[in-house]
Amino acid sequence: MNQLAGICSGHLNVQVELPPAHAEVMPGVAWGAVEAFPTPAYWAYQVLARRITCTTIVHKLGGDLVEEVAACLLGGYGIPSEVGLAAFRRLRDSGALRAPAGEAEIFELLSAPLDVGDRTVRYRFAAQKARYLSRALRLLADESAPAGSGRALRDWLTQLPGVGLKTASWIARNVMDADDVAILDIHIVRAGELGGFFDPSWTVTRHYLDLEARFLEFSHHLQVRPSELDSVIWLEMKLSPRSVSRLLAGRRTGAASKPRKSARHPLRSNESSTDAEQPLLFK
Repeated sequence: MNQLAGICSGHLNVQVELPPAHAEVMPGVAWGAVEAFPTPAYWAYQVLARRITCTTIVHKLGGDLVEEVAACLLGGYGIPSEVGLAAFRRLRDSGALRAPAGEAEIFELLSAPLDVGDRTVRYRFAAQKARYLSRALRLLADESAPAGSGRALRDWLTQLPGVGLKTASWIARNVMDADDVAILDIHIVRAGELGGFFDPSWTVTRHYLDLEARFLEFSHHLQVRPSELDSVIWLEMKLSPRSVSRLLAGRRTGAASKPRKSARHPLRSNESSTDAEQPLLFK
């Protein structure tokens, strides 16, 4: 029997019908229960619910390629999203991205304390990121980036210092709204392991392109855009660290561990509609 789920938005009530939980969304991968985080059916529902309620997640962080490169380079591993955004806005508002600024000027801007909410924080890796960004800005000023596809742009971007496949894919997705690349950070990889559509022995370091192909295939079978799916998975996984840790521990030890039931749809109980519309995707 197919699964039915409702999406409420004001006076609008839409019913979504998904295949049975035991049916396969792709070979070897079951749909799972729509209400159970983090099954394939759950992800399909979340993408559709955000479309219907007009709460799709905004990808773009900057106004053009230069700003997007800066924003994504300043975010990433080890940098909380709000800190990365604060650093990016300081550089953008100072005009340092348009000159373009040299390494010393960027380092000075990144080294000064940042106001993040009600806290004052220091930006980590200021020297390293200043070096990477100054060189990237010079290259972007001298060369024209390909615009034929997200993948072509992604592959070109990997020549920039400090930009690997994940960061390059992130930039390409944001700039071009691209659906031919995948941004594979720890949240997406863990979701793939828990959902059964990633081989748990694969790593981003050694199998990035294999994982990307698998993610794009999974999105195709769900019949949702990879860029939308990536955004939803990233945010939900980021907001659920305890549930994710518990589920991963159960899966890796072979212990029985039931998926967490989602308390409400389409937004998590600790997420407001305003938050959902903000450019949150600092990976």
